[in-house]
Amino acid sequence: MTPLLSARSIAKFYGTRIGCTDVSFDLYPGEVLGIVGESGSGKSTLLNCLAGHLAPDTGEILFDTRTDGPRDTLRMSEAERRMLSRTDWAFVHQNPRDGLRMGVSAGGNVGERLMAVGARHYGNIRAEATDWLGRVEITDDRLDDRPSDFSGGMQQRLQIARNLVTGPRLVFMDEPTGGLDVSVQARLLDLLRGLVREMGLSAIIVTHDLAVVRLLAHRLMVMKSGHVVEQGLTDQVLDDPQHAYTQLLVSSILQV
Repeated sequence: MTPLLSARSIAKFYGTRIGCTDVSFDLYPGEVLGIVGESGSGKSTLLNCLAGHLAPDTGEILFDTRTDGPRDTLRMSEAERRMLSRTDWAFVHQNPRDGLRMGVSAGGNVGERLMAVGARHYGNIRAEATDWLGRVEITDDRLDDRPSDFSGGMQQRLQIARNLVTGPRLVFMDEPTGGLDVSVQARLLDLLRGLVREMGLSAIIVTHDLAVVRLLAHRLMVMKSGHVVEQGLTDQVLDDPQHAYTQLLVSSILQV
């Protein structure tokens, strides 16, 4: 099977400081990869390089496009990358306000992404937006409300609807449950797990929360000081960590 995404020797430096270095992996269709590590470990830098928000200093990122097979996204034109981010890719921010138009209604937020890929029929767009709000547990009587009237958990669910409405194949998630109350986190994680399974999504999830990757990720990559120090099947890494840093991460959770 051809990987959906292949990263090869990705490195990003900020002067003499390492953002991430020598990161390589393959992600297959329907697979969820979790990336964990403490603050400053390089996990968010890596995610932003993969998603096209940052330009790595070295390496290549191959994505298996629908029409032309694997292509290096770093060598795509800006227009090609923009279209990819509207169709086959999606990015869920930790702060939903970074991924929503706060001055546009909930339905408008979802509809905008449909319009970005060519949808023009108002009735169809509104119906699709209503359907997706229902799928993320937002009732249709909130369709015309603005995100600023929503709770943090509802804003995050709206951001997910906005991202998934075009049927992407790969979703990047940066601390998707960060800053939410524990009960809201559990509800959101259950929703995400259902959508990933139902849509056959591939996803790369950056988090500091090992419970999140335990629930969502098939494979796990542990980062420290910009380097990948351990990777493998999620349960295997968490139940039998080999690297001293991973052991420290796991034991710190167990002691809480």
